[in-house]
Amino acid sequence: MSHRADSFLQLVRRAQRGKLKIYLGYCAGVGKTYQMLLDGQRFREDGIDVVVGLVETHGRPETECLLQGMEVIPRRRVVYRGIEISDMDAGAIMARRPGVVLVDELAHTNVPGSRNPKRYQDVEEILAAGIHVISTLNIQHLESLYDTVERITGVRVRERIPDRMVTDADQIVNVDLTTEDLRRRLEEGKVYTADRVETALTHFFKPSNLEQLRELTLRELAAQIDSRRRAPFADETPSSPDQVMVCLSSRGPNSEALLRYASRLAGRLNRNWYALYVRTWSESPAKIDAETQRVLSNALTLAQQLGATVFTYKGDDVVKTILQFAKEYRVGHIVVGRSGRKIPLWKRLSGKTPLIQRLVEEAKGTTIVVLDTREVGIGPIAQLEKPAMEATRVIGLPAAARPAIALLKETAVLIWDEPLEKETAMRQLLAECCRRDKTLPEEDAWQALTQREQQGSTFLGEDVALPHARLKGVEHAVVGLGLAKQGVSESATGRSVRIVFLLLSPVSPPEVHVRHLSLISRLSQQPLLRQELLAARTAGEANRVLKGHMADFEFQAAAANGGKTDDGVQADLDRG
Repeated sequence: MSHRADSFLQLVRRAQRGKLKIYLGYCAGVGKTYQMLLDGQRFREDGIDVVVGLVETHGRPETECLLQGMEVIPRRRVVYRGIEISDMDAGAIMARRPGVVLVDELAHTNVPGSRNPKRYQDVEEILAAGIHVISTLNIQHLESLYDTVERITGVRVRERIPDRMVTDADQIVNVDLTTEDLRRRLEEGKVYTADRVETALTHFFKPSNLEQLRELTLRELAAQIDSRRRAPFADETPSSPDQVMVCLSSRGPNSEALLRYASRLAGRLNRNWYALYVRTWSESPAKIDAETQRVLSNALTLAQQLGATVFTYKGDDVVKTILQFAKEYRVGHIVVGRSGRKIPLWKRLSGKTPLIQRLVEEAKGTTIVVLDTREVGIGPIAQLEKPAMEATRVIGLPAAARPAIALLKETAVLIWDEPLEKETAMRQLLAECCRRDKTLPEEDAWQALTQREQQGSTFLGEDVALPHARLKGVEHAVVGLGLAKQGVSESATGRSVRIVFLLLSPVSPPEVHVRHLSLISRLSQQPLLRQELLAARTAGEANRVLKGHMADFEFQAAAANGGKTDDGVQADLDRG
């Protein structure tokens, strides 16, 4: 058996939950599906129960040959707008419960009316069922690379997946091919049918496009390996500010480009990152139009998908609020967008300083990155993928790198069957935390929590709220968890959530608060964790769910070092 198949086989035998292996390529036709099927045949020969969930051979004879002897799960057939369409049957795969399932084209969009809108969401459910998945992906489908890929190729990629699918994968294998060989395969009809070859060669498959996409893929693999190798050795969080934050505006053009840049920057520098929207009095929901609210809501949703912890603060002095947030959350890099709008003459004559200028002048010791969002691909976005942008030291601690102590103990859990207001839920959850930890000063804690809520809502989105505060006299972080079957409502915004994490941390060192905050935020972004928590019937069951997902984080960190899975990824990259 090859080194690739053998190292992944170790993961299969060790893990309790399903693990994910991704064959990553820079373009269609490099051989991802072929390599995935080779893995499947090797596993089958080794006695592993492996099935084909969905494979697209595109009529390639050499690929179709590798399907011989393999069990293929029948596709689900759906009639959409009078046309019968076949697609992967995730329900049938989970009912069959194989050891390993092969799922092609991870970024595929499902037929309307399917179990999930996207195939990667089907894969998440399959993984949660304890089934290991091997899949394929092209680099252009990563959400954070949307603007970069459009700049390179002129193509807007419609099918995209959150970066976390690659970041959290247990193995990533680079499937590489020289651009000359790929174009030759295309000319020979081994990639597309004859009627599509000429168009492909003169458009997307141009040598310049392919070279840049290939370079982008190699850099992504190198960044993933670097992050996995460094994370387990970061025993202590540095005392210097190290996080990344991006500042959003309800009127800022191209917030999506700003968020994708910040996501790439945080990934390259191995840091946590936050998205902050400061809502001024003039931007209250009653004062901004529906289209502006929609654009802002979409930006905040994208920030969550890209892995940011999202915050909304209130304040008419935007710069002061940004710098206050940066100080509280140990931010070392602030990313802002330059809209290009000119300040009216009367404001300039009155001495009004532009926001970015104020930010640069007042943000002492903090790096300010100004991105020209008027045109994607100009300035830092283009430069970020160049060799000059390299992180040579560990300045941050990814949430997955080390679990927070408070979450490994018995978390205080309350389950509510009736609807609640946010204040009531917070009060009850705090009381339960104080009942378990007699050293907590309940009234001081309540004042700290309410003061933090007055600064801005801690409803994160994705059905989760995270009220939190730093508290004098507390020696260790305390975490509470509330599960509301019928929701916890926030009257001021009209929003409702069903999962409430409550966090109290010591004032010093501030890294304790940031570490716990980032970990809870990362956990809450996992749809499977939210699903399992909401299905829990008792506090003990909810704690077991939390511990199970924390064990996954530990396993990923160990795999990056002690489990030696990173060596497998490195070897695959070396092989090209």
